Amino acid sequence: MADTVLFEFLHTEMVAELWAHDPDPGPGVSAGLRGEETGATKGQKMSLSVLEGMGFRVGQALGERLPRETLAFREELDVLKFLCKDLWVAVFQKQMDSLRTNHQGTYVLQDNSFPLLLPMASGLQYLEEAPKFLAFTCGLLRGALYTLGIESVVTASVAALPVCKFQVVIPKS
Repeated sequence: MADTVLFEFLHTEMVAELWAHDPDPGPGVSAGLRGEETGATKGQKMSLSVLEGMGFRVGQALGERLPRETLAFREELDVLKFLCKDLWVAVFQKQMDSLRTNHQGTYVLQDNSFPLLLPMASGLQYLEEAPKFLAFTCGLLRGALYTLGIESVVTASVAALPVCKFQVVIPKS
């Protein structure tokens, strides 16, 4: 229980610290009026990139440590099942709620009560803030997959809090 609270607090503080360093574009500057990115937009992208990179490194470490007890994975689907069960339990103390695939390299992992979004699940006003709380977890999934031998692109989407969907696309080589 204490581990969960500490992780959630650390994650919240990482997000807050990175967002606090966004450059202020100044008064009267609106984002994207001329199709250009403002300093704030660039800063937000940089913050998301830093969070995703942190998650990637943690995912790599977990991908090395956790599967010691399991046999070698035979298929991509076995690796994704491992992420939904073992990795998710190690990080969030619960299993992922569903895993869907189109059998062509695209997987959708759904968590109906994503722990990092639960504190803000009381209203729709926080929906636009959700992406910054998902970047770390996208990196976590991508890092674990990379360590297990799978290159991927991981994105997240939130339609209603605290439900979160992670889309994992594995390019065919």
